[in-house]
Amino acid sequence: MSLLGGIRPPITVLSVLLLALAGFTAVTLGSVREGRLPAAVLTSQQHFAEDGAVALRASLDESVTDLDRAAALFSTGKPVPPDAVLDKIGSVYQKWRGTAVVEISSGRLLAARGENLPLTAIDRTRLAGEGGLAPRMVKLSNGETRLLTLSLLSFKDQPQQLLVASSSLRFPGISLGNFRAIAVVGSDGTVLSNDGIPEPEMVLTDLQRADVKRDTKQLRSFAKTAAKRTKANPLTTKEPGSGGFPGVSGSLTGGEWGGERAAAGYARLAGPEPGVGTSATSLELTVVAMVNVAQNPARTSDAFAGLVLAGALLLVGALVVALLVGTVQRPLITLFLESRRLTRGDLTRPVSVPRGSEAARIAAALERLRGQLADQDAPPPAPSGRRKRRTGARTLLALCGILLLAWCVPLGLLVNRAGADVVVPQQLVNDQRERTDTLNDRIRRALNEGQADLQSVASLMGDDTPRQHMTAVLERTARQHLRYDSLYVLDAGGKVLAQAGGAPQATGAKGPRKEPIALHEGGNEPVVVATAQLPGDSGSAVVGELRIDFLNSLLKRPGLGEIRVVDSQHRVIASNNGYRAFEKLGDERLDALVEGSALKVGMAPRPGSVLYRSGGDHVIAAAAPFVGGGAAKPLDWTVVSWQSAKGLAIHEYSLQNRTVLAGLLGFAVGAACLGWLQIIVVAPLRELARRAEALADGDRRTVLYPRNHDEVGAVTRSLEIIRQQLQQQRKQAGGRASAPAGRN
Repeated sequence: MSLLGGIRPPITVLSVLLLALAGFTAVTLGSVREGRLPAAVLTSQQHFAEDGAVALRASLDESVTDLDRAAALFSTGKPVPPDAVLDKIGSVYQKWRGTAVVEISSGRLLAARGENLPLTAIDRTRLAGEGGLAPRMVKLSNGETRLLTLSLLSFKDQPQQLLVASSSLRFPGISLGNFRAIAVVGSDGTVLSNDGIPEPEMVLTDLQRADVKRDTKQLRSFAKTAAKRTKANPLTTKEPGSGGFPGVSGSLTGGEWGGERAAAGYARLAGPEPGVGTSATSLELTVVAMVNVAQNPARTSDAFAGLVLAGALLLVGALVVALLVGTVQRPLITLFLESRRLTRGDLTRPVSVPRGSEAARIAAALERLRGQLADQDAPPPAPSGRRKRRTGARTLLALCGILLLAWCVPLGLLVNRAGADVVVPQQLVNDQRERTDTLNDRIRRALNEGQADLQSVASLMGDDTPRQHMTAVLERTARQHLRYDSLYVLDAGGKVLAQAGGAPQATGAKGPRKEPIALHEGGNEPVVVATAQLPGDSGSAVVGELRIDFLNSLLKRPGLGEIRVVDSQHRVIASNNGYRAFEKLGDERLDALVEGSALKVGMAPRPGSVLYRSGGDHVIAAAAPFVGGGAAKPLDWTVVSWQSAKGLAIHEYSLQNRTVLAGLLGFAVGAACLGWLQIIVVAPLRELARRAEALADGDRRTVLYPRNHDEVGAVTRSLEIIRQQLQQQRKQAGGRASAPAGRN
C-alpha cells in the first residue's frame, strides 16, 4: 500500500487532528487571561513611543537637511557676510536655539545668534575626515544636552567657514495629554531630556513632590531597561508585533501606586525604511513614553467551559471515526480479502456482503462472479435490471461533515461572542486622541517646513536672477526634498519663468497666490500649493506643488486604524488607505466629532475622542484640528482617525477570536480529511462498483486498471484477474463445443 493512499491514513490523521484540536480547545479557551493592565494598553504605549521616535527622527533629519541646503544655496551665489547668513536663516527657520559662523582655519567666531554655543567641543582638524560634519551631542554646564548640526560655507577667494546650529532634544508637537511623560534616552540609559514631569519646585504640596520624585525614579528605571533592550541594530531589527515600525520597540510595566501601575513604551530611532540609516539614527537615541494607568481586576475565562467544548469535540470525533471505520474501512478491507480469495481459486464459500454503500454492491458482484467461475458451462449472464438503491459512501461523508459542522458552526457564531458588555479601557480612547493630535501636528509642521523651504529659495532670488540660475536652484531643491511634485517661479502675470519637476497644475492668469499655502481643486486630485514671494515689488514668487502621496505617507501609523485628513467641508484630502478625492466621510458620528473638535475651548480648539457602537462593534474615534502657528493654519483641516476595538487585545475579543479560531480549525480539519477520503477512496470506490457490476453482467472486454496502490486498487486488480479467468473459461467452453461437432 502507498504511504498516503488507502483508507487508513485519512481516518488516522483525522483522529489525531481532532484529538489535538480538543486539547487546543481545552487549553486556549480555558486560559484566556487578562492581566491587571490589558495587553491592548501596553501595545498602545509602544505605538505612542514609536510616534515619538518617528517625530524626533524626522525633526532631527529635517534640521540637518535644512542647514545643509541653506549652506549650499549661499555657497552657489556671491559671498554673503556671516551676519547676513544668520539673519536670513533665522528669518526663515525658528527651530534652532543658537547659530554661529566660524572661520575653520583660524577658529575665529565671525557671527553668532541666540544662545552661546560650545564651539570648543568641535575639533576643526577632523572636519575633513569621515563623519567630520556629522551631528553630535554635547552637554552644557547646566546639565542640558544640545545637538550641534554642522555645515560648510564655501565662497570664492575666501577662507572656508563652518555654519553651526544648536537645538535641544525636545519632541516637536508630541501631544502628551494628562499625566504622561516622554524622554529621550542615550545609548547608556541616561535621560537626556524629558517632558511631562514637572520640576519639584514647580509643585505646591508635599504629596505632589512625592509623586514627582516617584515618577522621575520610575522613568529613569524604564530608561535603563529600554536602553538595554534596544542594543540590537535598529536598521536591521524588526521586533515581532511592532506593527510595521522598522526599528526596535516594545512595552514595559513598572511599580504600582494608589491603584495605578506605570506602563511605558520604548522605541529606538530608526530610518524611514528598514536598513536605511540617517543622521539621526547614528545618534543611537531611544524614546521612552510613560503613563500611569488605572488597573482593572484580573479576569480569566471559565476553564470548565473549555473542557465542555473539548469533551463535545471528542464525542463528535469518536462518532465520526466510528462511522467511517464501520461503514467504509472495514467493508473495504473485507472486499480486499474476499477478492484475493476468489483470485486464488477458493470458490467454495460465498462472498461476505457488507451492509450498505458501494462495498455491498461490489461484494454482490463478486458473489455473482464466484458463481460464474464455479459453473464453467453456464452461458454469460444477461444484464440485470434496476437494482436496489443503497446508501452511498458520499452520503456517509456528508453525514460526518454535518456532525463536525454541528460543533464548528456554534463556536464561530454563537459561543463566547463579545457583546455590549465589552470593557474598553479609557486609556485606549485617550491614546487615540493624543496620537491623532500628534499626527495632526506632524502634518501641519510638514506643510510649514515646505513653505519655509520655498522662502529660503526665494530669498536667494531677485528680479535680476538669470533663469538658468533659477532652474538650477529649483532642481537642486527638488532633488533634496521629495515632497514637491513641481517647483516653478511665476511672475506677476502668471508666466512660468523657471520650472523643475513635473508639469505645473495650479498656474493661473492672475499670477501667484497670496496665501502661503492653499488647496487647488481644479484636477482629479487635490493639489497643495505653497507660495513664497521673491524679494522686491515685482510680484514674482516661487511656487511648490506638494505631492498628495507625501501627505498620505505621513499617515501610515500603526495602531490608529483608518486615518483621514478633511477640510472645513469634511471632504477627504488625504488618507492612509484607498480613497476618492473630495469624498465625504460618510458617517454622521464622525462628522459630529469633527464639528465638535472645531469648537474653541478657551483660546483654541481641542482634539476630541469618543467611544461608540456601530454595527455591534465598539469603535474608538478621534479628531484633531489644525492648531498652532505657521502658514498651514488657515487651511482649517482636521485629522480624523477611527478603529474597531475588535482588533485590539481586549479580554472579550481575545476570547471570541480564540473561539472562532477553534471553530475554523475544526472546519479545516474536517474539510481536509473528508476531502482526502472523497478523492482517494470514495470516488474510486464508486467507479469500481460500476465496473464490477458491469463485469458481473457480462462485460468481458473492458480492462480494469488500478489507479492507486491501495485497497481499492487491490480489489481492481483482483477483478481484472477474474475477468481474464472468465475470458479463458469462455474460450475453453467454446473449444469443447466445437470438438464433438467435428467428429460427426
